Amino acid sequence: MKEAIILAGGFGTRLKHIVSDVPKPMASIKKIPFLSFLFRKLQNAGIEHIILSTGYLHEKIEEFYGNNFENIALTYSREAHPLGTVGAILFALKKVTSEDVLILNGDTLFDIDLDKLTQLHKSKQSVLTVALREMKDVSRYGSVILGAENKIVAFIEKTQNAEKKSGLINGGIYIIQRDWLLNMNLPEKFSFEQKILEKFFSDFDFFGLSFSSYFIDIGIPEDYHRAQQELIRLYQ
Repeated sequence: MKEAIILAGGFGTRLKHIVSDVPKPMASIKKIPFLSFLFRKLQNAGIEHIILSTGYLHEKIEEFYGNNFENIALTYSREAHPLGTVGAILFALKKVTSEDVLILNGDTLFDIDLDKLTQLHKSKQSVLTVALREMKDVSRYGSVILGAENKIVAFIEKTQNAEKKSGLINGGIYIIQRDWLLNMNLPEKFSFEQKILEKFFSDFDFFGLSFSSYFIDIGIPEDYHRAQQELIRLYQ
């Protein structure tokens, strides 16, 4: 896996009262932009080219990083107007040269073993493979059910997870076969989770791999404050 798309164009509404002068993925963690932690993890995993899907305050990212982060080439896929997650991904995919591409959110760090996820994707000739996070309590989230041979067999909505129990949630990291998604003829303003994952998993074979490794989403204020201590300790 050599290319990745980072979705970095959101408004960061829940974090705006704390981080208002930069886009959410540029939120400072002890004076280091959160994106730098993601870049470092991708660099260590062998990623050579990152396409940054930007929108809100895009110039802040471009001015800070330019066209590279150490030995990683950076390309920008700037939204002229807000697109849904599907639209942002489709726009960025036009700058991808590989058959398969890693896709992740710019406000989440999930410390997966990318080699293992790639091996599953390739061995199953999958069009879409999802990194799943093991959770002791999935009541705050929608959850994912795996069947035989790591095939995704169900998505359970958050409203159906009222009971506190362990399970798997979508970790927000995907490997996608580029041409499969480009050829789906989808409208721009689609939610990737609801209109791709939940709608098409029964029409196509989607696969998932579970991890129990470190996971944090800085879009939630309490987790942004937690990141101030944990990321510096773990990844610097």
